[in-house]
Amino acid sequence: MLSQSLLDLIPTVTGWRHRLHQFPEVGFTEKQTAAFVAAKLREFGLDIVVEGIGKTGVVGTLRRGSATRSLALRADMDALAISEQGPAAYRSQQEGIMHACGHDGHTSMLLGAAHWLARYGAFDGTVHFIFQPAEEWGKGALAMLADGLLQQCPFDEIYGLHNWPGLPVGHFATTTGELMAAEDIFTITLTGVGGHASRPHKSKDVLVAASSLVLSLQTIVARRVDPSRIAVVSVTEFMTDGIRNALPNQVTIKGDVRSFQPAISQQIETELRRIATGIALANDCQALVAYEREFIPLRNEPGTTAIALQAAAQVFATGSIDSAMEAVTVSEDFAQFLEHVLGNFALLGTCSRN
Repeated sequence: MLSQSLLDLIPTVTGWRHRLHQFPEVGFTEKQTAAFVAAKLREFGLDIVVEGIGKTGVVGTLRRGSATRSLALRADMDALAISEQGPAAYRSQQEGIMHACGHDGHTSMLLGAAHWLARYGAFDGTVHFIFQPAEEWGKGALAMLADGLLQQCPFDEIYGLHNWPGLPVGHFATTTGELMAAEDIFTITLTGVGGHASRPHKSKDVLVAASSLVLSLQTIVARRVDPSRIAVVSVTEFMTDGIRNALPNQVTIKGDVRSFQPAISQQIETELRRIATGIALANDCQALVAYEREFIPLRNEPGTTAIALQAAAQVFATGSIDSAMEAVTVSEDFAQFLEHVLGNFALLGTCSRN
């Protein structure tokens, strides 16, 4: 059960979230957000507040007692390049940018934790509150690590969570081992010879080739990847330089790949390149393939997962905690921290529908 002091803090945390929601910023531009966070951490009386780690990241440090044990709590701050359509009074004031993924909530919750622990915390050790930029791009955690996060603010364990609309409010879910997938992105550019729509025989039609390629890419998972392995290949963009009555010279296809094992990621890349090259050859076109790995799989460590579940048991009702959640194919760059220290990532239910 939540203490009364925590319940009393909820309206304040909600107010912070509404304020942050109104002024969203995309990855590595979170200057207003970072300034707001740093000012609050200093207001709470944290021992150290460091700004500019990983460009726009902020870390606040709170020490109590004499123990050398330290842990980190992490939230992400960036928004998405999406226009908000809802009627909320606190809707985004930044055209074309919105906190559509809930990072405003994550930031507010971690501020609330820092505020409460600074006032009431009776722990013995050190807590670092990490406010990370650019999670949506998969670059923020790496930027903070490259900027010396672990050297400036060393910690033994790290914990994070994400709001999850797929879970009812009041529910908590995590698991040991794989929780979230790797994400790869690809761009395939097919180049041919354009021409007039009335004379297709005088062109090298990349539109037909590209259409065939989109369908053929779906056979990678369906016919090449072991059915016992989870993988997803999605084409997300299809762009040409043509007009209504002319065949294009070039088509660009962009897409997204999710998987949990490096070997599967490598297999998908190999098959994607083979299919693109083959279809281009069959249609007398040229194919250029760019393939990048943006997120790595997120794997929770057993010991810290047990600690997270013990903490959840003090807050959530019996029957509202899932300790063996099935892995999901979304991605999270919190995984980069777990490459260096032990930790756990969990999901917090935010669905209020019956």
